[in-house]
Amino acid sequence: MLRAFGPLRLWKALRFLLTVFLLVKRRESFLGFSPLAPDELGRCVLELGVSFIKLAQVLATRQDFFGPDYVAALRTIHDEVAPMPPADFAAAMALAFPEGRSFAAFDDAPLASASIGQVHRAVLDDGAVVAVKLRRFRIEELVAADLRILNVALSLFTPLFSRATRNSLEAVLREFAAMIRRECDMSVELANLRAFRETFRMEGVRLPAPYPALSNRHALVMSFEEGFRIDDRAALADSGLDFRPVMERLIAFYTEQMLVKGLFNADPHPGNILVRADGDIVLLDYGMVKRLRAETRVAMIEVVKAANDRDFDLYTAACKRLGVVTADAPEEEVREFAERMFAIFGNEALTARTMQNLAFEVLASMRSLPFKLPQDVVYVMRASSLVEGLGTIYIDNFNGIKDVLPVLKDNLKRALGAEAGLFPTLIGEARSLPLTLRRAKQVLTDLSESQLRVRLADETVERLANEVFLRLRPVAIGALAVLAAFLVPLLGLPHAVPLSVALFLFGVWRVLAGLR
Repeated sequence: MLRAFGPLRLWKALRFLLTVFLLVKRRESFLGFSPLAPDELGRCVLELGVSFIKLAQVLATRQDFFGPDYVAALRTIHDEVAPMPPADFAAAMALAFPEGRSFAAFDDAPLASASIGQVHRAVLDDGAVVAVKLRRFRIEELVAADLRILNVALSLFTPLFSRATRNSLEAVLREFAAMIRRECDMSVELANLRAFRETFRMEGVRLPAPYPALSNRHALVMSFEEGFRIDDRAALADSGLDFRPVMERLIAFYTEQMLVKGLFNADPHPGNILVRADGDIVLLDYGMVKRLRAETRVAMIEVVKAANDRDFDLYTAACKRLGVVTADAPEEEVREFAERMFAIFGNEALTARTMQNLAFEVLASMRSLPFKLPQDVVYVMRASSLVEGLGTIYIDNFNGIKDVLPVLKDNLKRALGAEAGLFPTLIGEARSLPLTLRRAKQVLTDLSESQLRVRLADETVERLANEVFLRLRPVAIGALAVLAAFLVPLLGLPHAVPLSVALFLFGVWRVLAGLR
């Protein structure tokens, strides 16, 4: 791997990030530099390693950012790297277990090796078999270096292209930076695993048992779970299991995570989901876990339901609440987008392949429309794509969105917070009535005393900020030109007077044009 701040690595990192910005902005070049070709981009990511591999996996879900060739190249990048050298492994073990190994046996050869850590099989003194996820030596330093490079690139490229992008690339990169910092801390993954065990108690779903006394920020120790990868078709055939019940269990589990409880695994991978001999599924990785607000979950439910019912008004309203549709989106473009989404639900003849192609085309169409995908929605799409991909492998004409509807309808009340039915819900609303009346009274009081404060929606603030930016940009350019007109004579340049006059006239014209 290249040195963190070596000149070659810095150059490759800047070329990778410049390519991302150019593709998102749909620019052919900048200062003579064109985007890397898809295969070159993939090789560049693998050479950069660690954070850039993780970032590429996140970007691979963004068909609204990139064309199909680049998405295909990013999808081939897997988080599989060589195990730590012996010296690094010994140093990592010393940090994780400073008082010596607390195991009766420990297999030094890892079962799996990724950019953040590697997994080993071990046996405790009481005979219990455990999995030890060991963080790579000095990984925090390398990730911190990568994030500094990302921040420098953001500060360099964002002003050069525009104040902001409709697709919110800057927000994606900043959210990614926060997520990977948490993923480097094994104590965070321990907390995530414990939260999952407390939140989900579903039949047919098994979660590893953690060993908090043996875990810390350098290592996570949990029960060793047997099973075969969920995408291992040969093992599934040998087991004699019917995949449909397994798929239904997986759909129910992810529906429970994303739409009911709002706590879900944001970094799914087939290698992290096992199928036991009895058909139960096991979720292994808890490094990237996200929480979804109730408003976001309800809006996602409404999007799915509205698309299935072809309810344009509900679909548009839900998309706006999600932040997918911007406040200034023309209605005809929103309707075009909605109709294309409705086609996914309405065409019973779609094969798995043509349905996926249609979905990719719809996402690609967002690149030219005033839409964006909030990062929470992207993580949901990433998890959903895992379910979709597994379904299309095993089941003919599988449509993940249509197949999730029965599960969603069965859990709709729980997702909306009405777990006990209509009557208790009405009682709850009645109990909250005094508080609602008090709030209404406070609003009227503030209004009468000229103290009423109004909170604008995020999309409204974004639209106003963009309008202000567009208005002020020519004024700022003109002011700089006028300032330059007064500075030019001081530099002693030839033809300073005519140049100064030209700059002054240009600046005045730009200021007046901007103020009109």
